Amino acid sequence: MLDNIQSNEILDRLPAHLQQYIKPQNYEDYTPINQAVWRYVMRKNVDYLSKVAHRSYLDGLKKTGISIDSIPNMYGMNRILEEIGWAAVAVDGFIPPAAFMEFQAYNVLVIASDIRQLEHLEYTPAPDIIHEGAGHAPIIANPEYAEYLRRFGEIGCKAISSSHDFEVYEAIRELSILKEAENTSEEKIIAVEKRVEDLQNKKVNPSEMSQIRNLHWWTVEYGLIGTPEDPKIYGAGLLSSIGESKSCMTSKVKKIPYTIEASQQEFDITKPQPQLYVTPDFAHLSLVLEEFANKMALRRGGLSGIKELIDSKNLGTIEFTTGIQVSGNFSRVLEHEDRPIYIQTTGKTALSYREKELVGHGTSSHADGFGSPIGKLKGINLAIEDMSPRDLRAYAIYEGERVSLEFEGGIKVEGSIITGTRNLQGKIIIISFEDCTVTHGDEILFQPDWGRYDMAVGKAIISAFAGPADHYSFDLITHNPSSTTIKTQLTPEREELESLYKAVSNIRHGENTKFSLNAAFDILKKHHKNDWLLAIEIYELAVDNDQSLADEVKTYLLELKKRRPEIAHLIEDGIKMTESKLVSP
Repeated sequence: MLDNIQSNEILDRLPAHLQQYIKPQNYEDYTPINQAVWRYVMRKNVDYLSKVAHRSYLDGLKKTGISIDSIPNMYGMNRILEEIGWAAVAVDGFIPPAAFMEFQAYNVLVIASDIRQLEHLEYTPAPDIIHEGAGHAPIIANPEYAEYLRRFGEIGCKAISSSHDFEVYEAIRELSILKEAENTSEEKIIAVEKRVEDLQNKKVNPSEMSQIRNLHWWTVEYGLIGTPEDPKIYGAGLLSSIGESKSCMTSKVKKIPYTIEASQQEFDITKPQPQLYVTPDFAHLSLVLEEFANKMALRRGGLSGIKELIDSKNLGTIEFTTGIQVSGNFSRVLEHEDRPIYIQTTGKTALSYREKELVGHGTSSHADGFGSPIGKLKGINLAIEDMSPRDLRAYAIYEGERVSLEFEGGIKVEGSIITGTRNLQGKIIIISFEDCTVTHGDEILFQPDWGRYDMAVGKAIISAFAGPADHYSFDLITHNPSSTTIKTQLTPEREELESLYKAVSNIRHGENTKFSLNAAFDILKKHHKNDWLLAIEIYELAVDNDQSLADEVKTYLLELKKRRPEIAHLIEDGIKMTESKLVSP
């Protein structure tokens, strides 16, 4: 897929399991109306946001190559983003949260390349290039914020999710697609809205992923910076919404100091937000992130971390004190005195050390699962990993010896030692047995006819996280979304309107001498009486070149405001933006 886009060295590092989400931007698919929508939103945003956005926003527009007049081309963006250590890729709508965050960890900005309809100009529930390109991209030019975003991705992609999280993601993705698509029946939207509402109201223990997703929403997407009394905007969702960027500054939206408590605040992606969180500065974002990370199984490990992985029913990893990492689908943990004493995976499992698969311990060697005791030997204070060669010899933990090892909690391993694997510090991390039996009381956990038994060594589990330790250990190319974005269907009427927008755009760029603004306006009045944005575009050009036409178009727009009160404010803003240029110095 990377062969089809303008690359840079950051994109070249992306693993295949992330590349599967990338799609070509297909810039030629953007229609003249799409370009006009981008231009209106950007003109409006830059004018308004220059007063209410964090100072990094306007600087970032210049640094990241975001143009006010045309939709950004991913090829150009990547050349410019490379200078600040980032890259951009196009995707189809929402992608799974873990993948989205992992892209961030690689300093890659994920951009949903579709653009909102004219009818959803102020706000769209679907991610689009206005939100991603004009919202996220400018702020990452701030080095402090960019590092927060990268670090968030690094930690967030390790958060353990649940099957409930995946159901919510799929439902919200479908709803956002249906709401943005033209001519979707109200009945269909209501049915999916009901499914989203039912899922969000379902009483479940919030997973790590759901909590860190909340933090992401209230900072990266909808964050304010400064004080609750005098906030500035930095969240991409607000920067890209001409509706919410205004409403969020009113007293109708509650402003709350940003703390870790935001991880418990759910959100509805299809509606404007009733409250927002204000961070005093970007450094505070990182402090809260670290506070949350300290509570994650990634740093806690232990019995609770293993149980979270079991409940997730997804691929995950645990790490022993020796550094050995076991990646697979965890199905069982035996416990004693609130400590894990044995773990079991089901199906393909891989063993790694420092995120690199150990030779001979990939999924082909452990195709049917893996089990191992955890902890110290019974009655011996010295853990196996801390034993010197002399200690190991004294306890007969030695190649060629037949031993019976009883662990605290009652796990027994009896067999002949074949060999041991050590880490770089010289600690044993794996002991391999033949003719081995593993028991817990009367239960047999492993028996000789199952083959070689590889026992992971470690006195405790210090980390548990989502995904594999080594991404090359598993086939992760499994992305198959249940829904895809719906493209606009071109009717003859729509084709004519698109051609008018194109003609006016050509006039603006000095590329059309055969078609006049007067002709475009006449056709607009006769055949497209509900369209307002093209009239704004014509008015903008006419005020500089044809005052008579400008007066006629303005009268038409004022009448259109009365006929279409629901978009009267958008028309008024368009008129004001045009006329403000006439009086500006």
